[in-house]
Amino acid sequence: MTATPVRPDGGGGRAPALARVPAFWVVAALVVAGAVRISQIAGRLFSAYPLATVTAVVLFALFAVPFWLVVSELDFLEREPTELLVLAFAWGGLVATSASIPASVALEDLVAKLGSPHLAADWGAALAAPTVEETAKTLGVVVIVLIARSQINSVLDGIVYGAMVGLGFQIAEDVVFAVGAVALAGQGDHVQPVIATFLLRGFLSGVWSHTLFGALAGAGIGYLVVRRDRPLGMRIGVAVLACLGAWASHVLWNSPLLGDGIGNGPLALLGVLVLKGLPPLLLILWLVRRAHDREADYYVGHLATLRDPELITDGELAALGSSSARAAARRHASAAAGRAGQQAVRRLQHAQARLAVQMSRVAADVGQVDDSSAAEVRQQRKVLRRLGHPEAIAGPRSWRHTASTVVTTMVAIAVLWVALSALGGA
Repeated sequence: MTATPVRPDGGGGRAPALARVPAFWVVAALVVAGAVRISQIAGRLFSAYPLATVTAVVLFALFAVPFWLVVSELDFLEREPTELLVLAFAWGGLVATSASIPASVALEDLVAKLGSPHLAADWGAALAAPTVEETAKTLGVVVIVLIARSQINSVLDGIVYGAMVGLGFQIAEDVVFAVGAVALAGQGDHVQPVIATFLLRGFLSGVWSHTLFGALAGAGIGYLVVRRDRPLGMRIGVAVLACLGAWASHVLWNSPLLGDGIGNGPLALLGVLVLKGLPPLLLILWLVRRAHDREADYYVGHLATLRDPELITDGELAALGSSSARAAARRHASAAAGRAGQQAVRRLQHAQARLAVQMSRVAADVGQVDDSSAAEVRQQRKVLRRLGHPEAIAGPRSWRHTASTVVTTMVAIAVLWVALSALGGA
């Protein structure tokens, strides 16, 4: 499910004037309606449990920050407009969530009537919630296509928007679940159930939850939109398969399978989480890597035609096309020229990426360069030269980076163990 990026239908690197797109106003109305509904729910939660509600909002808002940064950085070479990322997040947190709450309850009731109360008790959440929620979230990616088609140029774009819709849904739902746990505890306005919910639904489960499901469905929508070189039936089939994969992953996650665990203690809890969540996580990581490599080959290939070391050197061509090599180039600059060098390399890489995108859009002839984009690259090159570090290339792996990686891994394992131990005995 990968695709070579194709030229957009127009619109350049920025989002189109959304107000001129009729579908935008429909989406805006739905977002406002969702905001009103979520505000009503939040108001009731706050009036009953003000401390718990504020704690839940703060914890999950902080939790969303690293996810937002990672998702927005996935498509480094052709960054998505912030306003569309915000719209995708708002669709997930306001529209999809507000629609899914009553619809999931109605579908669970239907499962009980058509099947049995016992079936609904065991499998209602596994059948109703994924069906309603994945449909609502996938519509968020479709909405982005309808109002900003020029921004969907690769499968990776679909992944980014799908993940952002999923992230918005995940944060809104987790806040509701956290305060709901306070109500179920029946001990008043205390934060302990909120923290427990944060550890389980955020820290332990967040990496393979709604953000992941949304990314998988978004990959299918991206393939459907981008791969116009493929037969329509094949594109529809891939999109349906991706959406079914997101649904099936969600069903597995919510299912009562392994509900009794695989033993007692933290390791048993971790085993359940891994068995249910790891397969879709590995799949989406593979899709991201494949889509990123295809996109890098496309855009970096335009830069390779320049043959101008002032704009990009051979070493920078190799670094720009790899996320790990870009990070290594920044670390190398930091070691050589401090934080200023690291920031200068990052700005140069962004300028080179923008130049590549502009070349792909305006270059009827190979090697044609947008003057303003090229001037920006040259300006950042001058900054690097003044710092005594003229080239943004990856240096040798340093012992400091190795030591930092080891320490960070040990701290992450320690925090994970504490979280598992706290929940394992619950």
